[in-house]
Amino acid sequence: MIISKRVSQISPSPTLAITAKANQMKEQGIKVIGFGAGEPDFDTPNHIKDAAKKALDAGLTKYTPTSGIKELKDAISKKFNKDNGLTYSANEILVSCGAKHSLFNAILTLADEGDEVILPSPYWVSYIEMIRMAGAKAVIIKTNQEDQFKIKPDQLIAAITSRTKILILNSPSNPTGMIYDKEELLEISKILIKNNIFCISDEIYEKLIYDNIPHVSIASFNEQIKKCSIVVNGVSKAYAMTGWRIGYAAGPKEIIGAMSNLQDHSTSNPTSIAQAAAVEALGGLQEDLKTMVAEFKKRREVMVKKVNTIQGLSTLTPQGAFYCFINIKHLLEKSFDGKKIETSMNFADLLLEKAQVAVVPGSVFGDDHYMRLSYATSMSNITEGLQRIEEFVKKLS
Repeated sequence: MIISKRVSQISPSPTLAITAKANQMKEQGIKVIGFGAGEPDFDTPNHIKDAAKKALDAGLTKYTPTSGIKELKDAISKKFNKDNGLTYSANEILVSCGAKHSLFNAILTLADEGDEVILPSPYWVSYIEMIRMAGAKAVIIKTNQEDQFKIKPDQLIAAITSRTKILILNSPSNPTGMIYDKEELLEISKILIKNNIFCISDEIYEKLIYDNIPHVSIASFNEQIKKCSIVVNGVSKAYAMTGWRIGYAAGPKEIIGAMSNLQDHSTSNPTSIAQAAAVEALGGLQEDLKTMVAEFKKRREVMVKKVNTIQGLSTLTPQGAFYCFINIKHLLEKSFDGKKIETSMNFADLLLEKAQVAVVPGSVFGDDHYMRLSYATSMSNITEGLQRIEEFVKKLS
């Protein structure tokens, strides 16, 4: 069997082996505490599910326009105006099968073979594979914990070449939970405008922010940066709708039109029923969202406090999303029962095998000195899981 070069170059997720092993252990009756979840552990709110049921009963089960139904585009436009101070018309909005699909459409539409895409590290695992599929080159900017995992203007300037086409920003960030503030984004926007570089701004965690920190969209400063920005968002994280697969992108109509053409020949429209549910999610009551954010904040505080008491581990307090990016640098090169820990994957493998705790190694996000823990799980799981991690760490030598 001959596989295309494009697909054969895609790297399988290193976490799949850990996930498969964790599931196998669960099937054997072993209690595994999982910190890998990239989705809220809450159910989709009832008023959103009711909207989907009404759509079913009304027979809204046919094809829709590829780029999304008018009602949903209107709801998205109102959301941008209200939350971000951005004005987008219907032909500047594309609804896709999840924010991941929106990102895929944007990267394939903007990047040509040989183009360069600047990607801050740590990064969400799928960005780099999408860049590779587009035939482009990922130019990694390494960030560090001391700078809250955010790029500095001089780093961005140094990374730009004549082939630079795109900067990908993710704020709040997966995996770090950190947020770019207004001043930081403004400086970045000036550099992008000066060098005619597009920004793909992934804002999927916009609603999951703590401590009254404001969310700022880079596209909101002026018309110049808006014209070279594609803003990506969706309903998956904020409304516990990961399985509904509704994401959206907004930007210049020429680019959105080209992305829509790409979608015409790949998936066509997102699911009609899920679109109806998304209209209600964006325009309906937001009380369930507030409840979820309040609970995530409590879990965050428990996780951060406990992690920072475990010798050899440390973490910043994430400002958004629902992840802690935990520094394990001081535990690398240690051993457990004679097995040396050289990488974050080694650490994750041993932690699952010896303590029955599943985590995501930092190597998949571009930084091998870390591991990611999600607090989108119950408080009891957080407490027990972190206790197991502490006991595991104490046994390292």
